[in-house]
Amino acid sequence: MRRLILIAIPYVWLLALFLIPFVIVVKISLSDTALARPPYFPQWDWSLGWAGIKDFFAELDFENFWFLTTDDLYWKAYLSSLRIALISTLMTLLVGFPIAYGMARAPEHWRPTLMMLVILPFWTSFLIRVYSWMGILSQNGLLNALLLGIGVIDEPLIILNTDTAVYIGIVYTYLPFMILPIYAALEKLDGSLLEAAEDLGCSRLSAFWLVTVPLSKQGVIAGCFLVFIPAIGEFVIPSLLGGSETLMIGKVLYEEFFSNRDWPVASAVAVILLLILIIPIVLFQRNQQKQAEAEG
Repeated sequence: MRRLILIAIPYVWLLALFLIPFVIVVKISLSDTALARPPYFPQWDWSLGWAGIKDFFAELDFENFWFLTTDDLYWKAYLSSLRIALISTLMTLLVGFPIAYGMARAPEHWRPTLMMLVILPFWTSFLIRVYSWMGILSQNGLLNALLLGIGVIDEPLIILNTDTAVYIGIVYTYLPFMILPIYAALEKLDGSLLEAAEDLGCSRLSAFWLVTVPLSKQGVIAGCFLVFIPAIGEFVIPSLLGGSETLMIGKVLYEEFFSNRDWPVASAVAVILLLILIIPIVLFQRNQQKQAEAEG
């Protein structure tokens, strides 16, 4: 009974916070838009019971999903979100790996302090941190003031309201999610393996590429997934730091829900986004399972 309860807890959590909301979103995506509250006409009437279910499947249509293929805005938003998420993930990896490597090679008594510094930004509101970047990246912000003060530039750079600002915001926000799994993998690295590689004729750089990088692969994969999955549906960062030309599916979702009040189309957009994210989520789950089996 205890084992059944332990197994049931995550499944009940998944059912309540994922599957049921997902079914509701799918139901709305198959509804018709209406000038009402809520702004859609449900095709499935729960009160009719089995008769309502039969009527729903008899009149089932995917008009809202088909509409997404007729407007360039949606598929461009998906492609743009994939591009921004991929580039941001790569940039986060390039920044996060050296930090994680330095933390793993630091003296052991310094590691808790370095870990605290990595997670310290989470003690501040996410929204406040993004707003602070607006002040840093604006034309009259701290970054331009610094560059002008030391003579690197002659006129302020236009960074805010561009894709560059979005990349900076995503990398800054999700950097801990990249550092922590890589650090966890590197911390377990046996230093004698590097010594053995150097004794066999490898230089330090060769030993790093042949020993350290392969053994940190699981942490790199986990970190990339932890950054890519939330970044592809990001809304706050592109809305505050990106300009009007910064197109991401999170912004489209918000506009469809709250500006256009077209809940059926917005739900169809959300369903497709979730289906796209299922692939990296499944791959991430398999990677975690393989890592657990390897450690076991």
